[in-house]
Amino acid sequence: MTDREQYAPGPASGAQVRKEGEKWTLILVRELRHSPEKVWEALTDPAHLREWAPFDADGNLGAVGNTVKLITVGAPTPRVTETTVTRADAPELLEYKWGGFDMRWELEAFGGGTRLTLWTNIGHRFISMGAAGWHICFDVLDRLLSGTPIGRMVGSDAIKFGGWQRLNVEYAKQFGIEAPDWPPQAAQKK
Repeated sequence: MTDREQYAPGPASGAQVRKEGEKWTLILVRELRHSPEKVWEALTDPAHLREWAPFDADGNLGAVGNTVKLITVGAPTPRVTETTVTRADAPELLEYKWGGFDMRWELEAFGGGTRLTLWTNIGHRFISMGAAGWHICFDVLDRLLSGTPIGRMVGSDAIKFGGWQRLNVEYAKQFGIEAPDWPPQAAQKK
């Protein structure tokens, strides 16, 4: 059995939602066993992003002013977003937009590793789904940086994964919202 086949995400944790009017912000915190410099490289380098993130990048996200195309992976139709890095204070803070949504990554040295915090605004109907997806992405990132990669799990591949469905329900409950029926029950039975 491969490491990927043995992988099961832990319970939903380290996430919260902030609501400001119609704007919802998902905040995910994960403690990683790796230095801020190593995590920074994984957040900014296109080769690293291809291994764990829900998008590919055609350039490095590590410098203010860099214009980069982000291509959504695993979506029925690839979505291309051109973004400009607005903050890049290595290895502590990174900001840009992805698909019109703000992305703010904060890295803090913590206990020999890094406390990674992602702030992203997201439509409230999809916030538990987003939390579940990022939860799995962060697990994949941690294993990649540990030298035991299990391969990227995003988009429809993540949704088919039983752990994602469980996380979607758990995060919805934590956020006090109804879990979206995704994928729809009819599609799951086919």
